[in-house]
Order: sequence, then C-alpha cells, then structure tokens
Amino acid sequence: MSNLITTAFVQQYKANVEHLLQQKGSRLRPFVRVETQNAEFDFYDRIGATSAQEVTGRHQDTPLINVPHDRRRCSLRDFDWAELIDRQDRIRMLIDPTSPYSQNASFALGRKMDEVILESMYASVSTGKTGSSTVTFPAGNTIAVNYVESGSAVNSGLTIGKLRKAKEQLDQKETDPSDPRYIIVTAKQVTDLLQSTEVTSSDFNSVKALVQGDVNQFMGFEFVRTELVTTDTNTHRRVPVFCKSGILLAVGQDVNVDIGPRRDKRNSTQVYCSASFGAVRMEENKVLEIKCAE
Repeated sequence: MSNLITTAFVQQYKANVEHLLQQKGSRLRPFVRVETQNAEFDFYDRIGATSAQEVTGRHQDTPLINVPHDRRRCSLRDFDWAELIDRQDRIRMLIDPTSPYSQNASFALGRKMDEVILESMYASVSTGKTGSSTVTFPAGNTIAVNYVESGSAVNSGLTIGKLRKAKEQLDQKETDPSDPRYIIVTAKQVTDLLQSTEVTSSDFNSVKALVQGDVNQFMGFEFVRTELVTTDTNTHRRVPVFCKSGILLAVGQDVNVDIGPRRDKRNSTQVYCSASFGAVRMEENKVLEIKCAE
C-alpha cells in the first residue's frame, strides 16, 4: 500500500491527481504485427523463397520443388500491477483515486509491452518443428557506431550515412516495398538528425522537420520516439530499424483492470491490472540495428 497517499488528503487542498512525467502506455504496438494467442506457446509458420526451373525438352518429368518451411515459437509472458487504497484514505480525500491509479497501471503495462517488443528485436528466437532450435541475431545486421560513409565526417550518433546504409541493406534483402519501415529512436537521435542540413531542408524532407521540431518520415522510414530504446555493454543505443512484418506481438490477454475490496486487508480497495503478451522476431532480414553513441 502506498504510504505517500496522505499527500492527497483534504487538508492539502488538492482536488485532483496529476500524473508525473512518463510515457503513457505503448507507442510501438501499432507498428508491429499483432496476433491473438491462446496458449503459453504458439508457432508461426514461414515459407522460404524458391526458384523456377527451365523447361529444356519435351515430355520431361514434372519437377518437384522442395519448399523451405519452418516456424517461429512465441511465448506468452504474464505481467501485473496492484495497489491498495485504505477505506480511511478514500474518506479523507476529495477525490476517488481508483481511476487515476488504474490509469497509472495501464501506462505501466503499456511501457512493459514496448520493452518486450524492443527485447525481441535482438533476442535469440526458438525455431524448428518443436521450437528446439535457436537462431541468434546476425552480426551482419548491425551498423557500427563508428560507421562513416566515404567523404563524411566522423559522427558516432545517428547520421544520414547510417540511414542510407540501413535502407541499402533492406533493399538488398528484397524486403517488400509495401511493408512499412520504422526506426525507433530517442530524443538524442532526433537531435542528431536535426543538425543535418539534408533533413532540415525541404528539398530532402517533405515533413519540414526544422519547422516542426521533430522528424516523422525520412528516406522511407517512419520515426517513432521512445526513451526505452535499449543499450549495449558500451552504453551505445541499439536503434532498431525494421519492417512491420518482421516483429510479431502475440497478445494472450490485453490490459485488464479489476477494482474491488480486499477482505484480508480490512476491505481496502485494490486496484489490480494484468496482461499477457510476448514478442518474437519473425525474420532476420527484416530487422537491423544502428549503434549510436549519446
């Protein structure tokens, strides 16, 4: 139970509850593939590319093409949040705190969903018929922190050169042009790009980032900002670049809020919030990372 709830008592003359600065829920969910999952583990099948054979004569046997077929396993993970509000607290307060408390819980679970999505970008994945095989994130899918285009000045942050390299790699891997591309950045990477004349020039960026103060779309990527982007052991940000179909979010139970009395706690009101979800990288060729120093 919160020992700080007394700050909202009537004698403090506070008539509402204000949420302190925080990311309010999930920002990444709209940008990944979302599926409903009803089991602890579920498998998502994949079919690989094949080649057609040339016909070189009459009445030849029909060729049988061995189609590559494998699967990815996704595991659901359970998360919850709870807080108690004493009956005496509700009497002394000018407001009912259950609503802002449940909202705060929903915000927390939404952020946890983003953390799970970001973890899945580079985590090892379970594959094979029973999920017994493991595939790690390829080293070749990383654009180094010190990557510099020929003739460019050294810059270890997010640069136009790194974006060009990421676009080139996705194009070379023949990712579907209709599959939306995203890059997840922190405020520092946006600042890095705003210092580039190419991004702030209307000739290069129809979004007019200099006027708006942020970057929404550039070079075929849509930018999504969150400070939850992970770091490596050198504290370099692991900025994800990916196609929407490259990351799967499986939802077993969406965010669910339950408010009711706890008989074992002298009828205190409990705000309880829970959810069940997991994420998995569906294809290595659809996910890259750009290392950025801050």
